[in-house]
Amino acid sequence: MEKQELKRLKLAACQLRMDVVTQVHAARSGHPGGALSSAEIFTWLYQKELRVDPAQPKAPGRDRLVLSKGHSSPGYYSALCRRGFFAPELLTTFRAPGSILQGHPDMRKVPGVDMTTGSLGQGVSAACGMALSAKLFGDDYRVYALLGDGEVEEGQVWEAAMFAAHKKLDNMCWIVDCNGLQIDGRVEDVAGIEPLDKKFEGFGFEVIKVADGNDLEQLEEAFNKARAVTGKPTVLLAKTVKGKGVSYMEDQAGWHGAAPNDEQYEQAMSELRAAMQEVENNG
Repeated sequence: MEKQELKRLKLAACQLRMDVVTQVHAARSGHPGGALSSAEIFTWLYQKELRVDPAQPKAPGRDRLVLSKGHSSPGYYSALCRRGFFAPELLTTFRAPGSILQGHPDMRKVPGVDMTTGSLGQGVSAACGMALSAKLFGDDYRVYALLGDGEVEEGQVWEAAMFAAHKKLDNMCWIVDCNGLQIDGRVEDVAGIEPLDKKFEGFGFEVIKVADGNDLEQLEEAFNKARAVTGKPTVLLAKTVKGKGVSYMEDQAGWHGAAPNDEQYEQAMSELRAAMQEVENNG
């Protein structure tokens, strides 16, 4: 990746994080932790990976993304907004009565949202249906689904995985945001899921491990590999940091679903503006 393009994407990820904090603070509720950990993933998907057109959000040949961990909607909304699907002014209406930007994404209301999600584990089944449809009708679009690592404790995830491998859905890629935390604490303490790579391999997936899922160059390499896989679905296991970019939120389960107060908001935005300035100055 060229240096200027990498800089552009880093700035986009910084902006996404600022948008997340702004939305959750404005609403006085929401889930910042997992949205912040996924910032580079959202950025890569909507700035580089997905074939989408904001002018035609329902174009039949578009690539699809299912946000299976639907509570990370602030990151999703920012990615869609900054890609041009709706105006930035809407972000501050997050979770407000009458706003299209509710706590979980609604495909009937938000341009660019391909599936309404919220109940964990169910999004990947919808993604399988989309990918199978493409196979049956000879369409060349790809389907992506973003999950949390706590979410894979859901049995429906593994039913969907078994189906995806049986149907050889090589036009589908799952991304697991492995930030190690869920609402009740450490994933390993709530219901240990490791070895996650071996589990997915056992279910017939091509597994690509991303040592640092907050590194855009590593994501580029992983998504390039995923597109080359044939005969089976792919999953990216991306190691990230919950609350990435905001010092007091990083690796803290308490920020899974909590909003910053005014003082915390100012601190977070100051840190994020400094991070953006660092990218501006040094790439």
